[in-house]
Amino acid sequence: MRERERNMEGVEMELERRSKFLNSLIQQKKKAKEQQDLKDEFNVRVRASDMPLPVQNRAFSLSREVLNATPGKADNKRLALALKKDFDSAYGPAWHCIVGTSFGSYVTHSIGGFIYFQIDKVYVLLFKTAVEPLDHQ
Repeated sequence: MRERERNMEGVEMELERRSKFLNSLIQQKKKAKEQQDLKDEFNVRVRASDMPLPVQNRAFSLSREVLNATPGKADNKRLALALKKDFDSAYGPAWHCIVGTSFGSYVTHSIGGFIYFQIDKVYVLLFKTAVEPLDHQ
């Protein structure tokens, strides 16, 4: 009888483990769908990224806000300045932003601080670099 009870406990534990695993898969799928919906809403296509999703979403929404505020031709300098200032104040200095329709780049960035995306017909490169204090000796 004890052997059977132990087997039942093991089965219950395995069912609980599988249930948690399936729930985590469902949550991941939901988040991926929400992220895709947001990209579709903002007309964004991510080309490359090393940035957490909430930080990416901030870049997308601010970009959309700035582009919507300037109907007609996009004001690339204004968008770059808005992203840089916002990210510097929200996530600390040294963010850099390049906005345009045709440019090349090769940059070094801090871990978790890089995204290259397209919004409408404009490309945005946003990245963070490490800031080291100067040694005044």
